[in-house]
Amino acid sequence: MPSRVPCPDALPKPPWLYKKIPCTDLTRVFANMRAIFEELGVYTVCEGARCPNQMDCFAEGTATFMILGEICTRNCRFCAVKKGRPKPPNPEEPWRVAEAVRRLGLTHAVITSVTRDDLPDGGAFQFAQTVRAIRSLNPRTTVEVLVPDFKGDERALQEVLEVEPDVLNHNVETVPRLYSTVRPQANYERSLHLLARAHKIKPSLITKSGLMVGLGESEEEVLKVLEDLRAAGCSIVTIGQYLRPSLHHLPVARYVPPDEFERFKQIAFEMGFQFVASAPFVRSSYRAAEALQAVRGNHRG
Repeated sequence: MPSRVPCPDALPKPPWLYKKIPCTDLTRVFANMRAIFEELGVYTVCEGARCPNQMDCFAEGTATFMILGEICTRNCRFCAVKKGRPKPPNPEEPWRVAEAVRRLGLTHAVITSVTRDDLPDGGAFQFAQTVRAIRSLNPRTTVEVLVPDFKGDERALQEVLEVEPDVLNHNVETVPRLYSTVRPQANYERSLHLLARAHKIKPSLITKSGLMVGLGESEEEVLKVLEDLRAAGCSIVTIGQYLRPSLHHLPVARYVPPDEFERFKQIAFEMGFQFVASAPFVRSSYRAAEALQAVRGNHRG
């Protein structure tokens, strides 16, 4: 039976946004994974951002790790990650994440972070150290980094690129017109520049981005963002429905039906993206390993 969790929006939640409750065996796997995270003292964006897919992903033995602690220095109005004054980076964190990857037997690890505007390098060194640690303990594991904008600091971006992640992801999140409302401390052009700069420095690097819909954007604005991402060199894009984490966050302006997501997917492929995930529950690391394999397969072909 679908779970009927009360929706914090005035809009009634449509039927396609109800998820089935996993069986008892899967909830046991979920509990085991959480025990590993708690023992090692590592965080996941799955829990921190209240991702609607966390039960499914944990049941499949996958997770997106969140480094640099659990406190973000920005106040994006769509995001459930905690805000405030974070602690200094933990030098043991990269190895704890690497050990979690080893215990889970992950073949593809996704590493993201809170935004750390308080750090001179925005946390780039911690990203690099985490990639190194994962590869030291898990030499066959591919690594995807989902980075913040580093306030436009190209030296910070270069530090991450030097460890050669398999995928570099940076989300634009929404259309330019809505940035002042949705991401007041971010800048659309700065995000595009980061993606374009990464592609220019390492043309063979797979770059990726994602955005939410349902915040009040028009279809034309979404298509323009897709065009901008392709022009910046992105080969992977994710598109998902914004879901309000709580009454303290932005309300949903519209629930986008599945057929519109499918249309975005087809148009994105026509633009030249090599992998597109577009559906209501899609999030940035949705089918991340599959996306990497698809793009590499296209290159070999």
